[in-house]
Amino acid sequence: MADDVRPEATGIYFSSYDRKRRRIPNFVGLSDVFSLQLASDLVVLSACETALGKEIRGEGMIGLTRGFMHAGSGAVISSLWEVNEFHSAHLMRMLYQGIFEKKQAPAAALRAAQREMWRQKLPPYYWSGFIFQGEWRMKQAF
Repeated sequence: MADDVRPEATGIYFSSYDRKRRRIPNFVGLSDVFSLQLASDLVVLSACETALGKEIRGEGMIGLTRGFMHAGSGAVISSLWEVNEFHSAHLMRMLYQGIFEKKQAPAAALRAAQREMWRQKLPPYYWSGFIFQGEWRMKQAF
């Protein structure tokens, strides 16, 4: 959930229950993301509007993408608008197949998945909102 008016209210909701069905805190706010210490090459945020935030003059866009990159991720794949759950799942399957099975860099895998959805004649609204930001710096192949 991106809040372009109050970026500090931006965050991610996870399940409210753990595997033993105990209620757990489920909101990870932007300040929590900024305080993480990640050593990840890639973060994928396949929920709605995860690439959005608030533009601060002289600072740029403040949102989840910047938070994860500040926390140590080399790159982030996120969405610019509300995404369809079914079509996003289809795109994510193709993305991960490209990365893990075909050994493509994430930007290339995302582009290939989007091109395949184009070939399947799916309207761009369903797949073109996902973007790659950052640098691919993976040290070893998957």
